[in-house]
Amino acid sequence: MTSTSHPGTPPLKNRPPTPPTTPLSPAGHGITTNEPGKWFQGWDDVPSLFRSGNNSLPEPWQSLFGPLRPLGKDGMIVVGQIGQSLDGRIATPSGHSHYINGEDGLAHLHRLRALMDAVVVGIGTVLADDPQLTVRRVSGPSPARIVIDPGGKLPGDARVLADDGVRRVVISGEDKRPALPAGVELLPVKPITQSLPPQAMLDGLRGLGFRRILIEGGANTVSRFMAAGCLDRLHIVVAPVVIGSGPAGLSLAPIETMDQALRPPVRTHNLGSEILFDCDLSAQRAGGGTAKKST
Repeated sequence: MTSTSHPGTPPLKNRPPTPPTTPLSPAGHGITTNEPGKWFQGWDDVPSLFRSGNNSLPEPWQSLFGPLRPLGKDGMIVVGQIGQSLDGRIATPSGHSHYINGEDGLAHLHRLRALMDAVVVGIGTVLADDPQLTVRRVSGPSPARIVIDPGGKLPGDARVLADDGVRRVVISGEDKRPALPAGVELLPVKPITQSLPPQAMLDGLRGLGFRRILIEGGANTVSRFMAAGCLDRLHIVVAPVVIGSGPAGLSLAPIETMDQALRPPVRTHNLGSEILFDCDLSAQRAGGGTAKKST
C-alpha cells in the first residue's frame, strides 16, 4: 500500500520508527511509552523484579505495571482487562472476536498474566473460546487458572484444566458438586439470587493464597466485578478497528444523566499499534463499590 503525505507531515527521514507488526519477542520489543518512537527492551527480568520488593522497575514497565504492585487493605489487587475496537465492541454480532487486538495488545495481555497470581474467566468464555490462559507471547510464569462455573457446565477436557503444573480452580455454587479431573480444586461459593457474588469469590480466592487477580473475561464477568466495586484497576486496550455493531466491552446499569457517570483517573499508554487506557478504580473498591450495577 502506498502512503500519501499530508500538509504538516514530517519527511520520512525525520519520522519516528514505525512499530513492528511481527510477533513480539520475549525480550519485550514493540512497546513504547507516551514518547513516540522511543523503544525499550528488557522484559525478561520484570516478572521476578515485580514480585521481589519495592524497587522501581525499568521503564516503560514501571509506568505500565508499577501501579499493580501495592496490595490493597485486604491484601489483594484485582485487575480487569478488556480488549476492544475503537467503537467499544468486543466481537461481531455473530460472536467472532479472533482477533480484535493485534500483536501489541495480545502481548500486553500476556504480560499481565505473567505478573498475576491467578487469571479468572467465566464459563461462557471457556465454552465459546476454549482458552489456554497461559503465558506464551512473552517470557514469564503462567498464573493459576480460575473458572467461574455456577451451573457445573465445564467440560472435563477444557484446555484450562490441562495438567501442566499450574494450579486450576473451579468456582461453583455451594449446591453443585461438579466432577473435576484429578488435581483441580473446587471453591464453593454461596449464590445470591442465583448468581455468585464477586466479593465472595475474591474472599475465597484470598483464602486459597491468591493475592493478585486478573479478571480477564468475558465482558459479563468483568462488568459484574466492576459493578460490585471489586476492581482496583481496569485495563482497556483499544485496537484501531471499527466493527460497527456487536457486544460492548462493558455492560452496566443505565444512568439518566452524565453526572452519574463513573469518571476514574485514567492514564494512557502507547503500546505501538494499540492504546492502553489504565483506569484507576481503587477508590470505588476501597469505598465498598460505587459503580452502577451490571444488567
